[in-house]
Amino acid sequence: MAERSGESVPTRGPGAVLIRHIGSGVGEAVLAAAVAALVAAVGLVAFSMVQWPAFNSSNVTRSLTTVGQVGAAVLLGVAIWLVRARRWPWVAKVLSWVGISTFVTVTLGMPLAATKLYLFGVSVDQEFRTEYLTRLTDSAALHDMTYADLPPFYPAGWFWIGGRVANVLGMDGWEAFKPYAIGSLAVVAVIALVLWSKLIRADWAIGVSAATTAVTVAYASPEAYSAVIVLLLPPALILAWGALYRPLELPSSAAGAVTSSAADAPGEAAASGDKGTAGGEDAAGSGGAAAGSAPTASGLGTAGGWGAVIGAGLFLGMAASFYTLYFAVAAFAVGLMGLVSAGLAVRAQRATNRARHVTGESGTGSIWRAAVPPLVRLVVIAAIAGVVALVVWLPFVLKMLGGTMPSSGTAFHYLPEGGSQLPLPMAEFSLSGVFFLLGTAWLVLRAASSRRAQALGIGVVAIYLWCLLSMTATAAGTTLLSFRLTPVLEVLLAAAGAFGFVEGAREAYRTLDEPGRFKLAVVVVAIVGALAFTQDIPQVLKPEITTAYTDTDGNGERADKRAPGAASYYREIDAALIAQTGRPRSDSVVLTADTSFLSFYPYYGFQALTSHYANPLADFAGRAATIESWSKLNSSAALVDALGKTPWRAPDAFLFRSSGDTYTLRLAKDVYPNDPNVKRYTVSFPKELFADPHFTTTNIGPFTLVVVNR
Repeated sequence: MAERSGESVPTRGPGAVLIRHIGSGVGEAVLAAAVAALVAAVGLVAFSMVQWPAFNSSNVTRSLTTVGQVGAAVLLGVAIWLVRARRWPWVAKVLSWVGISTFVTVTLGMPLAATKLYLFGVSVDQEFRTEYLTRLTDSAALHDMTYADLPPFYPAGWFWIGGRVANVLGMDGWEAFKPYAIGSLAVVAVIALVLWSKLIRADWAIGVSAATTAVTVAYASPEAYSAVIVLLLPPALILAWGALYRPLELPSSAAGAVTSSAADAPGEAAASGDKGTAGGEDAAGSGGAAAGSAPTASGLGTAGGWGAVIGAGLFLGMAASFYTLYFAVAAFAVGLMGLVSAGLAVRAQRATNRARHVTGESGTGSIWRAAVPPLVRLVVIAAIAGVVALVVWLPFVLKMLGGTMPSSGTAFHYLPEGGSQLPLPMAEFSLSGVFFLLGTAWLVLRAASSRRAQALGIGVVAIYLWCLLSMTATAAGTTLLSFRLTPVLEVLLAAAGAFGFVEGAREAYRTLDEPGRFKLAVVVVAIVGALAFTQDIPQVLKPEITTAYTDTDGNGERADKRAPGAASYYREIDAALIAQTGRPRSDSVVLTADTSFLSFYPYYGFQALTSHYANPLADFAGRAATIESWSKLNSSAALVDALGKTPWRAPDAFLFRSSGDTYTLRLAKDVYPNDPNVKRYTVSFPKELFADPHFTTTNIGPFTLVVVNR
């Protein structure tokens, strides 16, 4: 019992403390997400109300993007000032949320204001992503993006949420893609800020969040559903390290030796869940706790760090539900953390036993038993992640357990030049390269004294190990897609760079005997560097933005006002299909090589764009061979008979291109290890095959629609 004002009050148990702090964090995250969603919605609606010129033919939207970025920077600057001045902590929080979400909304939304499409339009990979969102907008059930009667193989988390948002708003999936992508990035950016604020002092959290958000928008935003994982990864790694490496739980004689170099400042305890304050040192080295810092350390310390265990498990489960590759890399990093923490625990126990032997004390503990607690925590994290992941993966798992085994997939059959060498962004001669180099130096210098550096450093090491494993796997005829990890590495280095800049400035301030204008000079350098990087983001994304203006959207229009492509006929094709089949779109299977049609309308496809995006349960190679065999038949009756005997649901319609006396489909096959890894080939069907009452043929623009009459 503890006494206060002469009265005895019950001491809160670990469970109560854990629930209170988790509830507080979740509540704050929900409120922050609501603010970010409102900011993104207001901004995107406002942008859409003006007839802007196309980005690829005018600099108007780029100039307004810069103005918006400066406004966001001002909001973040005021928030940091309020935190350091210990004034109005909730005002500072709200300003930081508004600032981060404004930055994301303006940086992506303003350059894309004159188009309904997101970065990369509906080209290349964005085609199947749009198709996935269209599928889950049409139905909340977990269906494969292309194939009928199959559960999804690619995680549906981000797309399912987006589909439900689009459905509620009454929007088509393709049209909702842009606002949903931008809005989700804005929301997750402020959730990452809330998580950072629970791990480190509040003013540092704002600065680090701003840096990682800017780098994510610049290098990861075209793939929005993976970028949300990238935003959360750095604080999640620190959370996981705090869950697994807990030196204060060791015997006191060992703990002193281990922790003497593990926590460099009061704020370091917060990352690990150890007792202490969450404020840490301020940038000037006063040692005071920052206003608005969360009392995470004391809460999680009392609860034994299980809050961090739960948080790490939930993050990994979310990652598995959103993006398989980044989940695998994050799980690999957390697994390394578990092994490292177990090794450190064994070493500490060995040191304790030796010390007790020298002093003649009794009761030496088992050396290897010391590794059990961190490994148990690792298993609990994995169990939580598995339960969360099953929400998305269960249909696929049940399908396999039911006897439908996947054919050999080719999702990993891609090795561009970037995947054949280690990514070294810190060696680039650029502003970002210098920043990443600063982060690299900080990771090395602080590896023995900072828990933040240890966590981020293990993440960086995990990425490089993954890259080496991926390059080694080429000898076995596959890869681990390491080329996609460069944005993840850059964001981890950006977080380290932010810490390196602040701590380096603090040490320089002390070394130079605290010159009067030094703080102002540091602030000016930080502002100039930040604005120089952020205002260049539209240029970094210029190819992706340009494609959004040159692709034809679902309304049959190009945002740059030039002649649209063949997709402008899709609306007429859709109307003909509905009229001739008499069925809803989701009840029809269409065989076509123009698979962008499926991005705009939720028909099922008989064959995917390429084998790399095909569900491994669909037998891509078998379907390709079947299509080719159909083209070689010599009569309509034979084709009708073959369609009836196909082991999969047969096409209800064919969407061809016409070429002389034949109808053509341009299909694709995997030719890995070549780069490019896809070879296009044409399958031609004699027009005579469809000169039968079983088929209805309609010419629409460059297309020929053939509906199977059943």
